[in-house]
Amino acid sequence: MKTLQGKIALVAGGTRGAGRGIAIELGAAGATVYVTGRSTRTQKSEYDRPETIEETAELVTLAGGRGIAVQVDHLEHDQVQALIEKIEQEQGRLDILVNDIWGGEYLAEWNKPVWEHSLIKGFRLLRLAIDTHIITSHYALPLLIRNRNGLVIEVTDGTAEYNQNHYRLSLFYDLAKTSVIRMAQSLAHELTPYQCSAVALTPGWMRSEIMLEHFGVKEENWREAIEKEPHFAISETPRFIGRAVAALASDPKVARWNGQSLSSGQLAKVYNFFDIDGSQPDCFRYLVEVQEAGKPADTSGYR
Repeated sequence: MKTLQGKIALVAGGTRGAGRGIAIELGAAGATVYVTGRSTRTQKSEYDRPETIEETAELVTLAGGRGIAVQVDHLEHDQVQALIEKIEQEQGRLDILVNDIWGGEYLAEWNKPVWEHSLIKGFRLLRLAIDTHIITSHYALPLLIRNRNGLVIEVTDGTAEYNQNHYRLSLFYDLAKTSVIRMAQSLAHELTPYQCSAVALTPGWMRSEIMLEHFGVKEENWREAIEKEPHFAISETPRFIGRAVAALASDPKVARWNGQSLSSGQLAKVYNFFDIDGSQPDCFRYLVEVQEAGKPADTSGYR
C-alpha cells in the first residue's frame, strides 16, 4: 500500500545498513526519498566499502518510490545546508527526517577502557555519531515544521531501558548511542509546539553488510553463521527497521510515541509488520531473557 505517496523523506546516512533498509521501505510505501552519504560510485568514504548512495536510491525506486542520491558529508555545514535548500527548491516540503548517520564500526575499540582507547578514533566516532545528527537537524527542521505531523527518527543501537542497564563495551560507543536517545527526547520537546514528533529507534541484531561479512556469509545463507554464534538466530534484516519507520511515518497518531525510545521488534507487534522471512524477531527481549540468562539459543516465542 502506498501509504506515504506524496511524502518527502530524507534518510541521512543511507548508504548501507539500517539507512538502506529504511530508505527502501519508505520507497515501498510510495515516498520520495533523498538518500545521503559520502560513498558514491566515483568516490569512497573512509569506510572504503563497495556500497553507494546511488545503489540505495535505485533500490528505493525499484521498491516503488523515488530515490534521489545526494553526496553529503554531514559534518560539513555548507553541504548540509545546500542539501536542505535543494529539497526545498525541488519539493517545497520535508515530512520525514531519518538521522542514521554513523560511521563508527571501524573506530570503536571494544572492551578497552578509556585510557587505552585511541582518543583520535574515539572523538572521531563521537563527531560522526552525534555532531552529524545535530547539524542535520539544525538545517532540516525549519523545513520539516512547516507542516503538521512531521516526523524525526533518531536511529541508535539499544533502547533506553537496555542501554541504561548495560555498558556498551566502549565509553565512546556507549556515549554515542545513549546520546542519540537523549537527542530524540530533546527534539520531541522542541517539535511538540509545531505538532511534529521525534523518536529514537533501534534495530535488533541487524544483518548489515558489515555484520554478514564479519561472519563470512551472505543474506542468502546467513543461517550458516549460527554454527559460529548460536544466538545470531535472533538476527534481523535492515528491512525490518525500515518497515518500523514506514509504519511510524504512516501512523496518523504517531505523536503518541513522541520522545520515546522504540525498537523494531516492539513496533512489529503494534503495527503487525514482519521481516522479509515472515518472522517478527524481538531481539532485546531475547537478549535479556535467553542469551544473558545463560540459556541455550532458542528463538521459540521470540520470532
